[in-house]
Amino acid sequence: MPAISPCEYEIINIESDTGEVIDLRLGVVSFQYFEDLFSPTVTAKMVIISTSGVVSDNKTRKIESLYNGLPIRGGERMAIRIKGNSNINKGLQFDTPDKYLYVSKISNVIRDGQKEIFVLHLVSREAITNEVTHVNRKFQPYSLIDTHVKDILKNDLKVKLNRYVGNIDSASNRYGFIGNLKSPFQILVWLASKATPQTQTSGGYTGFFFYQTQSGFNFRSVDSLIRDGLDGRTARTNFKATREYTHKQFTDYIKETGDFNILAYSVSRNNDLLRKLIIGQYSNFTASFNPLNGKFSKVEEGSFNLLDILNQPKGKKFSTLGDIPEVPTLLSDDGMGLGELPSRIMSVVKDVGTLSKEASKYQDQSSKPSQTQMEALVRYNLLFQQVVKIVIPLNTNLQAGEVVKLNFLGAPEGSTYDRQQSGYYLIKELCHAFDTEQSITSMTVIRDTFGEFGQNTGN
Repeated sequence: MPAISPCEYEIINIESDTGEVIDLRLGVVSFQYFEDLFSPTVTAKMVIISTSGVVSDNKTRKIESLYNGLPIRGGERMAIRIKGNSNINKGLQFDTPDKYLYVSKISNVIRDGQKEIFVLHLVSREAITNEVTHVNRKFQPYSLIDTHVKDILKNDLKVKLNRYVGNIDSASNRYGFIGNLKSPFQILVWLASKATPQTQTSGGYTGFFFYQTQSGFNFRSVDSLIRDGLDGRTARTNFKATREYTHKQFTDYIKETGDFNILAYSVSRNNDLLRKLIIGQYSNFTASFNPLNGKFSKVEEGSFNLLDILNQPKGKKFSTLGDIPEVPTLLSDDGMGLGELPSRIMSVVKDVGTLSKEASKYQDQSSKPSQTQMEALVRYNLLFQQVVKIVIPLNTNLQAGEVVKLNFLGAPEGSTYDRQQSGYYLIKELCHAFDTEQSITSMTVIRDTFGEFGQNTGN
């Protein structure tokens, strides 16, 4: 069967707090499953059509509708298993205790005679646990950031080891803090912006993502996501078979030969120059104050120039998805480059170890605000040089944070590909959508450069 064909709902069960279980398979009109690099939890949305008289009230012996009879008020547990519809699609499975989804909200309830329609909004168990958990203990300044992440996942969110093992990148910097009654997700996302990856070669720039996919929780650096995705070109023999999509003028998607065609796409962002100047993408300056000795940082310590980073022969380098990032030159008589003068000036107070009696002992090992803030600012924003939304036939193998290769036509009726637009993209967010007529995957993909991969020596 082609990947766009409808899928079979094998299990769609909802369980109330009384233990009553109702099979919803015949009432599901559509099901949408979401992942996002910016979301610490997976979400889903299900449209239900139900006839009245499906639930019996044991006390009154009265037959009730599903919405009021069960009743559905939020917090109900759902077991979901959707069968794959092609050789490449494994389907979706949320039918085990550690992967059950839970009802977070009910919306758009409509009654029409003997029929009722409503929408169930679903989240993972950890999303609910997060809202009733507050972290208020001390995290030692001599521990690496990824150690804190594992600690919070295990002891606060009660996540089983198999739901995050192998998905936590090692950090090279140490950081101490107090929970201050913040929720686990707040702290984990906050730590992601402070973590610097630990690699064996040229290192990496500050900037992690904390997010959840169908395979579990992830704490991954931007550079490692790109490196792992590009390494898959040779390490995974099936990369082309499951990760490469081509836009064609005439898409024959009703046959299996069209499973890897791009059905539709639109470019949401394509190098917003003014925005990049406002955020200091090309050049910025950070003045930092050290409360331990009462001194400000030197000018050279707080200056950042993207062009210098790209041209340096040794040291840290960006891992990119294509050609070397460009720093525009202003078209004027003097030909001034936009990276010569800082377009943003920031100030921070250094964290030199206020949690320890020996404040100076860990100041070199703690997070260095001036450096990490500059690195994270550039690393995150550089990743959004291009933002493209695409729709493809269903591929449930794809997850947020993975790399796909996209080939776009160079002209409306051309046979060659656009070598600037085509190339490797990182999946920022995706939606696997199922209904009675078709199954599709829609994605927002991002990229940090123009041009095809292969010219950047930092990769």
